[in-house]
Amino acid sequence: MHVQEWLETVPAVAVYALVGVVIGLESLGIPLPGEIILVSSALLASQHGDIDPVILGACATAGAIIGDSIGYAIGRRGGRPLLAWLGAKFPRHFGEGHIATAERSFQKWGMWAVFFGRFVALLRIFAGPLAGVLRMPYWKFLIANVLGGIVWAGGTTAVIYYVGIVAESWLKRFSWLGLVLAVLIGVTSMLVLKRKAKKAAAAAATEATPAPAPVGD
Repeated sequence: MHVQEWLETVPAVAVYALVGVVIGLESLGIPLPGEIILVSSALLASQHGDIDPVILGACATAGAIIGDSIGYAIGRRGGRPLLAWLGAKFPRHFGEGHIATAERSFQKWGMWAVFFGRFVALLRIFAGPLAGVLRMPYWKFLIANVLGGIVWAGGTTAVIYYVGIVAESWLKRFSWLGLVLAVLIGVTSMLVLKRKAKKAAAAAATEATPAPAPVGD
């Protein structure tokens, strides 16, 4: 059964709940395909009047904000021991180098690291817990969290919804186009993140290299 055919059998309320819960859990720190679910649901809304894009965007935004806030609380309560535990369990994501890079990013960019992190797949998962661990003031985190959630979740819903309406004749094969679009978005986010991480690591290594001592007269 095609994805479109399956989604058509799901009540609109269930779609709203699914989007809110998945994005909330992803923002909390659990790696789930929140962006894929949101893109697929927004495309479905553009093809079927039963799903209101405004309600869909509101549910996605609420899930993003609430999930990130819970992640912040968990990170603040767990502190450094939480990072050490995560580093032992998931060294590829929470290794010492990753944590050091994230900490420098938060110290340099502050609340903007939370805001722009919403648009990058891995940072979207880790921004909340890391902000809590690094003791970012909650009021700064909340402002960045709310604005990032609105712009990312609401903006993604609006863009995909209107693209779906304009390109309705191209979306007959929703199962294939939705999958391709979601994969492209995910791969692009991953590539951007890896490129930025490599640049940050190289810059950190350069800063850590001690300067040669001056030669005395």
